[in-house]
Amino acid sequence: MNELTHVLKHFGGQLRHRISMPGSARYASAAAIWAKPIGPMPRAIIHCRTPQDVQLAIRAARNSGLPISVRGGGHDWAGRALCDGVVIDLQEMNRVVLSSDHCTAQISGGARAMDVLAVTDPLGVAAVAGSVGSVGMAGLTLGGGYGALIGRFGLALDNLLAAEVIVADGRIIVTNAYNEEELFWALRGGGGNFGVVTAMKVRLHDLSCVRSGVLMYPFSVARTVLEGCADIAASAPEELTAQLGLVAGADGPPVVMIVPTWCGVRMEGESRLAPFLKLGTVLANTIDEMPYGISLTAFDPYLVTGQHEFMETCWLAAFDDDCIDAFMDVMANALPGCAIFTHEFRGAASRVAPEATAFGLRRDHVLVELLTTFGGRSVFDERRYQQWLQASIHAFDAIALPGGYPNLLPKGDTGRATKSFGGNAERLIKAKRTYDSENVFCSAIPLPVMRGFEVAGRASATPTRQSPPVPTTQ
Repeated sequence: MNELTHVLKHFGGQLRHRISMPGSARYASAAAIWAKPIGPMPRAIIHCRTPQDVQLAIRAARNSGLPISVRGGGHDWAGRALCDGVVIDLQEMNRVVLSSDHCTAQISGGARAMDVLAVTDPLGVAAVAGSVGSVGMAGLTLGGGYGALIGRFGLALDNLLAAEVIVADGRIIVTNAYNEEELFWALRGGGGNFGVVTAMKVRLHDLSCVRSGVLMYPFSVARTVLEGCADIAASAPEELTAQLGLVAGADGPPVVMIVPTWCGVRMEGESRLAPFLKLGTVLANTIDEMPYGISLTAFDPYLVTGQHEFMETCWLAAFDDDCIDAFMDVMANALPGCAIFTHEFRGAASRVAPEATAFGLRRDHVLVELLTTFGGRSVFDERRYQQWLQASIHAFDAIALPGGYPNLLPKGDTGRATKSFGGNAERLIKAKRTYDSENVFCSAIPLPVMRGFEVAGRASATPTRQSPPVPTTQ
């Protein structure tokens, strides 16, 4: 009896209509994630609607000896939502319920940022999200959650108040600051390495609107624009953030993008964003007052499900002249579909004590994403894109901080993960041994490996800073 037959046997009649297999339309829809997977695909996908469905799926997969992954938003360049085994699909668990005072929201494990903000925007409140609406709230929050509200309200994980987690042995644990505190600590930065998060309670903030949009400049004035952004950032209040992008499109020269967002006093928005309009010749300007949820659609045209993506990441201490020099050097050799994006980390996020959550870097810094959209090009071109990516990340070696954002690290990069979690690494591994000693949930973001605290089970360490794996999502 093969493994797949075992799966079907153990699910029995309880989940008969929740299983999809390769070749079906339902399977194809659930496996269509950002970015497009390459390599072995799941043996089965289980479409869960309740925590009890998730319990059954975990038990069946474990009894069959198959690996498990969790598909929430499915927004992960490394394809961690899928595995060569059983995928627990939470997409139908996307309910969002606000408390009567609109101070908190109960968010099911498969809800995306757009699902949450569709409920909160009309009420003039907001949950802290990332940079795009299509990302899953659970994956974003558990790994960190950089976004436009970071200076005023912190990371998404800083606004997590409680979580319902189904751990490897099938128990349902409700964890918060007063119950199963170690699990609550580990979830906030350790990602989905401890169980399936079927619901979260998050803090909401009064925010009727933001002033935001996209400014686009020709690459010929890139240095001037970037230097101007650095000057603005040096004295910017915490309510003002700016995400930068240098993008090499399929046709024509690269362009410079700025996505500034003001989330402070409404009447100050126009004056706070005015300096960005004076940085050079503006090719496009969509700046306006809008609901917070609408502001997260700026990058939607660039997030096309079904394209192959490679990504690298690093942290920089500051956006300064050295950083700008590296950006210019990297983009000088960019291929069509290559891009650099930045995310700020400061203000409320930096005021959290490093040991308060598992997230390791609590100082002002800049997160850098290096992204390639490979599309349907040849194997030869694929090598060229990987070479650009590796040469580009090494261009930051002299100024990069240790580690990198775990939500963006490739599978198995335990070396950088160890540096990323810093002084929290040992405690994080102890939590992993407590809640998932057999490493059942090994498809999540990479965790550190430390001598004396290696996790038993399926995972194994691989060399630090390997070439990016071929992807198999915030």
